[in-house]
Amino acid sequence: MTRLPIFIAIAATLIALGMFAYVTDAPAYAGTDSATCNNCHVMDAQYENWYHGGHRNVTECVDCHLPHDNIVSYYIAKGRTGMHDVYMFSMGKTPELIRAKEDTKQIIQGNCVRCHQSTVENIMLGPQPFDRYCWECHRAAAHGQRGISIVPYQDSSLYPTK
Repeated sequence: MTRLPIFIAIAATLIALGMFAYVTDAPAYAGTDSATCNNCHVMDAQYENWYHGGHRNVTECVDCHLPHDNIVSYYIAKGRTGMHDVYMFSMGKTPELIRAKEDTKQIIQGNCVRCHQSTVENIMLGPQPFDRYCWECHRAAAHGQRGISIVPYQDSSLYPTK
């Protein structure tokens, strides 16, 4: 008789977690589909620019924005970034212009070099120093031209198209 309340509590918890996972499509967040990244409406401009950009046919968001050195660092970064995004959105602290944090910039830069290794090697043989992020010159490569979105918070005034 004393086990019945514990059994009911465990069953209710499992049912509630199952319903939460079903309603929120929680397993999708462990995947790689870029549409999942766009579930949060504040990512509309970034998703739309990627969708119309040159990398859409060969990448997903996670290909650039998460480390690929091993599966542990990949999922740690995915969880840390996801929890940060959930917190910022839930607390109403999402900035109008979303920018990569410094550690994310390092991850993105590493992935640019990883995917474009032969091109980067050719550049590094040239006379210019290799001291800038790739997107400082290739602003439109991954996310397309700025200002093409119907979303109101585009930053085309900060990064005008050429």
